Amino acid sequence: QVHLVESGGGLAQPGGSLRLSCAASGIIFRLYGMTWYRQAPGKQREAVATITSGGIINYVDSVKGRFTISRDNAKNTVYLQMNSLKPEDTGVYYCNSNYYPESYWGLGTQVTVSS
Repeated sequence: QVHLVESGGGLAQPGGSLRLSCAASGIIFRLYGMTWYRQAPGKQREAVATITSGGIINYVDSVKGRFTISRDNAKNTVYLQMNSLKPEDTGVYYCNSNYYPESYWGLGTQVTVSS
């Protein structure tokens, strides 16, 4: 059975930092592309950062220079380091693993950026 478990969310002040983790089990992690999505209140879910099985990385424009995605295949874990947080970064952050045609989701972790 596949599980993706996100952690590290919480409340941060504008300009602050948080580090999200997503621990995977039940999959051959190194084969999967991993993506962090977020969903803000009243908005559609959007892809924030992706790292492929080969280590190719992409970010949505709004987080470039502030967020860093990384993966540790030995620990079956993907990370999202979020710096210089803004109120518009608020939302539920989800981890997704993808190895066509398989795609799995975690339950999400709440990130709130507010003073």
